[in-house]
Amino acid sequence: MARTSHRFPRSLPRGRTGRAALGATVAGGLLSAAATAPERVSQFFRRRYPTVAVTGMTGVGKSQLADRLAGRSPGSTTADVGSAVMERRTRRTSGLHGFRFLVVPGDNAATRLGALDEVFHDEPVDGVLHVVANGYATARRAAGTTGAGSATREQQLAAELEDFAITAHRVASMAVRRDKPVWLVIAVSKVDLYPDDIDAAVHYYSPGSGSPFGAKLDELRALAGGARLSVDVLPVSSQGGDRNAAVSAKRSAVLVDALAVRLAQLSGHV
Repeated sequence: MARTSHRFPRSLPRGRTGRAALGATVAGGLLSAAATAPERVSQFFRRRYPTVAVTGMTGVGKSQLADRLAGRSPGSTTADVGSAVMERRTRRTSGLHGFRFLVVPGDNAATRLGALDEVFHDEPVDGVLHVVANGYATARRAAGTTGAGSATREQQLAAELEDFAITAHRVASMAVRRDKPVWLVIAVSKVDLYPDDIDAAVHYYSPGSGSPFGAKLDELRALAGGARLSVDVLPVSSQGGDRNAAVSAKRSAVLVDALAVRLAQLSGHV
């Protein structure tokens, strides 16, 4: 009877050396897969939960808006104006989607500048939610004093422009470094304080409006490149009032939901 000849495939080395080489190849593949696994998981999580920088001057309602978007109850929001540290909120929706909000301090201090560097340079965010208040920001008390602060609407509008100039510079710098467009949403808050002028306020904060803020946006788009930066302007009210309020709780919820839908669209969730 003829003996059957057993042959190794030419692609596999023979003997102990071959087995060792094969083991090393398999182990190397497993190690490579393990090394890249955290990065893939991070990318998956980043797509599902993009990070959003919430910027704006002190008193415009950044924390309240982030609370509403994250589904926090109004009672959980601090009453103090002007947090000195970056706050974090997470919005979770169905289908394993959501957002991670990084609320940048509004006070022009070292902590704020450090937070701006973090969200725009160190670990660049996926989008920016810049909050304005049409000159109705809550005035901050002067250091060492008690009671409510005071400022005219004109002063608050001027302060908004100065604040946005700082943020816009960082947005432009981030946009030119990215390989995909950056989105910016201007949230015009506290519309319950000017219910008859909402359309005019939205126009004031829109690109091409000819207003001082619109001119800043036009300049930002020129620096970043119009195709690399999308800009949306949406009205919002973080606080819904009672039946006699200018903006009802239901209307406030509708505005916040519309903002959340737009964020989802910009992030590719819907």
